[in-house]
Amino acid sequence: MNPRLKSARRPFHLQTTFTSTTLQDLRSVASNRDEERFVMTVSSATSAATTATTSTSSSSASSSLSSTDFLSLLVSELQNQDPLNATSTTDFINQLTSYANFNEQQSINTSMTSLASSFSSLVTLNSVNYIGHTVEAKADTATLTSGSATFGYSLSSAASDVTVSVKDSSGNTVYTGTGTGNAGSNTFTWDGKNSSGTQLTDGGKYTISVTATDSAGNSVLNYTTISGTVTGIDASSSTPALLVNGTSVSAANIIGVTS
Repeated sequence: MNPRLKSARRPFHLQTTFTSTTLQDLRSVASNRDEERFVMTVSSATSAATTATTSTSSSSASSSLSSTDFLSLLVSELQNQDPLNATSTTDFINQLTSYANFNEQQSINTSMTSLASSFSSLVTLNSVNYIGHTVEAKADTATLTSGSATFGYSLSSAASDVTVSVKDSSGNTVYTGTGTGNAGSNTFTWDGKNSSGTQLTDGGKYTISVTATDSAGNSVLNYTTISGTVTGIDASSSTPALLVNGTSVSAANIIGVTS
């Protein structure tokens, strides 16, 4: 018989005696290994997040987030995800859908910007046709020209009491008088003189204020207007405006062309 078979030695698992201290040491080693794996995973994810953040910050400094930046963030997420807790298929598909929507939105924004620019140019081109014509527009401010300024106002019905006030650019009332109270359009031409009879200098901008009430004391004022010749186009803002005797008026507020 083989001498080894006669050996009285027990198998390893029967020879080893596990004390409470030994078990605690084994648990400690296992715990330390788990912590090392966790630290490595967190460190990798943190590094990836820092890289993605730096890339995004640099991109934002030059322009808004582009589709390339969006895709880079998605790829970085996949490269640095936890293998034991990977991104679910549903979440990944949702992110891909978001990327597709983002790219489409960027394309739409570019198209809308181009369309808005073209529309603005078209409005400017159409507004040129008003130059040299006398128009009436909804507004309340006019420039004193040749010693006078012409205003208008519309009433929904006949008024029994109409008060007209004119203020300068500082808000000071320089004239107060009465006006006609006919239903519909009414015209008021101010001679450029203040309440003391002093002729004011041409070039100043003056604002009209109309109070019109019927016999029951109800307001019947619809709106005020100015009249004048269109002398140019003001394209300093996104929406071009007409220059009516030096005052900017939106083309949308033109309600009539008299000549």
